[in-house]
Amino acid sequence: MEKAVGSMLSQIFENLVCLIRKFIFCVLSVAPLPNHIAFIMDGNRRYAKKRGLMEGVGHKVGFLALISMLRCCHELGVRYVTVYAFSIDNFKRSPKEVQSLMELMQEKIDDLIKEESIVNRFGLRIYFIGNLKLLSEPVRLAAEKAMLATAKNSKAVLCICVAYTSTNEIVNAVKESIEEKWDEFCVLNASGAGYGLIKLGGSEGDEREQLIKLIDIEKHLYMAVAPEPDIIIRTSGEIRLSNFLLWQSAVCYLYSPSVLWPEVGFHHFLWAILNFQRNHSYLYKKWKQQ
Repeated sequence: MEKAVGSMLSQIFENLVCLIRKFIFCVLSVAPLPNHIAFIMDGNRRYAKKRGLMEGVGHKVGFLALISMLRCCHELGVRYVTVYAFSIDNFKRSPKEVQSLMELMQEKIDDLIKEESIVNRFGLRIYFIGNLKLLSEPVRLAAEKAMLATAKNSKAVLCICVAYTSTNEIVNAVKESIEEKWDEFCVLNASGAGYGLIKLGGSEGDEREQLIKLIDIEKHLYMAVAPEPDIIIRTSGEIRLSNFLLWQSAVCYLYSPSVLWPEVGFHHFLWAILNFQRNHSYLYKKWKQQ
């Protein structure tokens, strides 16, 4: 009986908190709202160490923090969310830790696509962003399964950056752009439409500038599935991007609360939105200049 009452009171409290959040977000909507928020989930290992917990527990608690932030984004109406889950540089950690993280990642990917999961309740389409060939086969297959399973979800987009660095993304985009131009050149030559690279780039004088354009690189970026972020939130107080969305973050607002990722909460999210709105006119002006 006591357990049932406790569960009922807990549900009432959760519903009340949800209503309060929605009311606050309704008030915020009178000002410009972000369309894309990105998170650098920093501090999982330090969280576990600070509390004397076993290795890996911090990442499990961090997954709950991710669910909380996804709920906030959904209630605010944020269309795109990107999270930095695993850097290519993280493969330099001990083999034991990398293997543990891969197993945990596979487990959480499977959790994300369960029928009752927050991903399906909120209609999130999942994209895994990065050099997926570097992942262990079970994790890569789980990622591909999740992208396929959520392909028809259309309410919002969740980009999960794994085996990712921005420099790798840019190099890969340039490589694919060059390969595409070379294929076009071969087709032109085979059809007798022209010889050399001039036909692709315009006149001989501007050949170097026109051969590979900005739009060519941008369409081959891993993150071409989403617009540039409006806000990047990095926890643990570190004011650096750590090779994350360098191409896309030229004019976005950066917010770095001192809490570790598993400790991030609604008030940190709210403060990021308020600061974005306060700086919106300046950021929009810079974006227009770009």
